Parts: sequence; C-alpha cells; structure tokens
Amino acid sequence: MLEFIKLYGGTVLVSAIVITVITLAILKIVKRRKNGNCSFGCETCAFKDNCHKKD
Repeated sequence: MLEFIKLYGGTVLVSAIVITVITLAILKIVKRRKNGNCSFGCETCAFKDNCHKKD
C-alpha cells in the first residue's frame, strides 16, 4: 500500500483537486440558474431578449 501511495500519490492528489474545482464550478452554474440568473452572462446569449421576459 505504501508503494502505491509513493507511485501514485501525486496523481491522486491532482485528480482530487481537479474534480473538486470542476464540481464547484458546476454547482455555481446550477445555483445561478435556480436563482433566475444566466449561467454565463446574457450579453452573449442568443436568447437574451426572451430569457427574462416579464409576462
């Protein structure tokens, strides 16, 4: 087991960090969408005129 950690410890650590960053980014996008905000900004969205229309 110690040999495995010596060989792959860095890879496991970097993978865990990357997965955490990606997960946090996805959660932020989902949270903004649930609050009624655009995920990436309305200025470049093709539906910017229809997205937040008030009926």
